[in-house]
Amino acid sequence: MTSLKYKRILLKLSGEALLGDKEFGIEPEVIKNIALEIKEIQEMGAETAIVIGGGNIFRGITGISYGMDRVSADNMGMVATIINALALQDALEKEGIQTRIQTAIEMKELAEPYIRRRALRHLEKGRVVIFAGGTGNPYFTTDTAASLRANEMGAEVILKATKVDGVYSSDPMIEKNATKFTSLSYLDIIKKGLKIIDSTAVSLCMDNNIPIVIFNLSKKGNIKRILLGKKVGTLVGGEKNG
Repeated sequence: MTSLKYKRILLKLSGEALLGDKEFGIEPEVIKNIALEIKEIQEMGAETAIVIGGGNIFRGITGISYGMDRVSADNMGMVATIINALALQDALEKEGIQTRIQTAIEMKELAEPYIRRRALRHLEKGRVVIFAGGTGNPYFTTDTAASLRANEMGAEVILKATKVDGVYSSDPMIEKNATKFTSLSYLDIIKKGLKIIDSTAVSLCMDNNIPIVIFNLSKKGNIKRILLGKKVGTLVGGEKNG
């Protein structure tokens, strides 16, 4: 079995990661490619938990901007994450990967309720566990849910998948002279006001010393490279990455 730098990981996928070239919904080819990446690391011996967002279907903050009640909007966003979890489960199981969904909002006909000990057992048995429904509470992002579940699962790292290859001083899609950071402290994220991950999530990781790697999901093999200890994206906390 390949020697891995990180054995148990928490992969944070945004809903937007499933869009591909679409403006809304799920691109089948994109979700299949994500499933293949996860299959590869499972076969290497990794234990993989996933927290998935719902922004490709509904973002709570969008509803708020239209005058919707914050709690109602956030609840809709949490339900959207469950739709994405079901799609990802289907893609993974088509690749022969045993998968369990656990939701913070009970939906027992579709998924297990979140039970920490059961989730840990699934990971130990080599199943991928997808956590949906955020934290189950309004006012908390799926980034915070990822930090919470990473702590509860004893994950060694959070891998936050994005559309860019790390954290920059400003949006590299807009500012050509934006500077890429290869490593940052937890406090750097907060003090510099970097919006790549929310401050509550960063604080949770800082309190328990869980490193975060922010990387480009669309570059094939990046998850594998991170697990093998290669320098990919931006490392937040933990040891310095370059």
